[in-house]
Parts: sequence; structure tokens; C-alpha cells
Amino acid sequence: MTARLTTTLTRLAPRAASRASAALGGRSDRGDVPGWVLITLMTAGLVTLLWGVAGDQLEALFTEAIGSVSGPSGR
Repeated sequence: MTARLTTTLTRLAPRAASRASAALGGRSDRGDVPGWVLITLMTAGLVTLLWGVAGDQLEALFTEAIGSVSGPSGR
């Protein structure tokens, strides 16, 4: 039983070391693509939600702000 366990651990050790290295940043050039996709989708969802809930108020606020800006003073 001990020999069988030793053989199994010896076979699995390189794979475990490779996974540990990857988890600790061994492949830092790959980036965190799933994280960025999640952030992008969540941001798009928040913008869509805010636009749907407060679209009219945001449009009125923008129109008022643009209307209050004066042009060049003519100097």
C-alpha cells in the first residue's frame, strides 16, 4: 500500500507543482480575462439599468447644463 501511494504521489507531484505555480502567478503574461469580462458585463448592466430608470432626468440635467454654458465672450 505504501509503495502504491508513493507511486501515485510521485506521478501527481509535477502536475500539482505546475498548478500551484500557475495559481501563484507563474503565468503572469496571460492576465485575468474572465475577471475583465465580468467587470465589463456588470458595468454595461449598471449603465443600462441607470439609463432605464433615470434616463429622462439625466437628459434634462444634461440639457440644462449645456444650456447654462455661455459661448465666447467676444473679446
